[in-house]
Amino acid sequence: MRRITKIILALIAFLGIGGILFFLLQGTDIAVLNPKGEIADKQLQLLIIATSLGMIVVLPVFVMLFVVAWKYREGNTKARYTPDWQNNRVLEGLWWGIPFVIIAILGVIAWQSSHDLDPYKSLDSSKKPVKIQVVALQWRWLFLYPDEKIASMSEVRFPVDTPVDFEITADAPMNSFWIPKLGGQVYAMTGMSTQLHLLASEKGDYHGSSANISGEGFAGMKFMAKVVSDDDFSRWKNDARGAKEELNATTYAQIAQSSKDTSPRIYTLTQADLYDTIVMKYMDMGSH
Repeated sequence: MRRITKIILALIAFLGIGGILFFLLQGTDIAVLNPKGEIADKQLQLLIIATSLGMIVVLPVFVMLFVVAWKYREGNTKARYTPDWQNNRVLEGLWWGIPFVIIAILGVIAWQSSHDLDPYKSLDSSKKPVKIQVVALQWRWLFLYPDEKIASMSEVRFPVDTPVDFEITADAPMNSFWIPKLGGQVYAMTGMSTQLHLLASEKGDYHGSSANISGEGFAGMKFMAKVVSDDDFSRWKNDARGAKEELNATTYAQIAQSSKDTSPRIYTLTQADLYDTIVMKYMDMGSH
């Protein structure tokens, strides 16, 4: 009777913990589990597959842990002593063979997905990509649109169902550019230019952030990615070209100073090679 009572209490505790977690997470928008873009959706599928394969090993291990602990507890005098299982070839084959097969499958998936989800790989689309250059400042994000000759601070905007070619660098400590609902993060480093190709499949406002601790203002180093229709994007570009503030080498030197002011701003980009200048200024340091 005591055994049944303990089992019932354990089940109640398990269900209670599960119910509490379900209640706390209900309605929570977990960005990486709610993709809004082609790349993010593929990454979610990869996460689900890898986790499911891992559970083939993890779940039996935990089940056996509790079963063995219960069956061979000190108070169970009816348990049969069987110390020679290490010589059982069937069991040896199972607990070595199954993980080996899973690792082999994961290896193939990792190889294929590494090429398929390469952040430098351009996305297939009938639409012309939007080129956006990203500069990680301390502690803000600057976005340059060289083709449109405009720039924005703490806010990036691009049309839905259109590939976006990000070029990413930093003019501050190493950082990491991330829009969780659209894809994985890519590092931003001084003197280097990395790439990231994304495509949003739904209109909306998506939170972006720094994914690499970069000092005192790291927690507030966030931005908003606004995905809009083609018409809205065209209107925004036209309005932005009329911005009163100009962005060139002189004004950039001012906004590049450390600041926690992440309020959105719009600029007209009057220096076409500003991004290259930011990258090259660190690469030239050895010549002085």
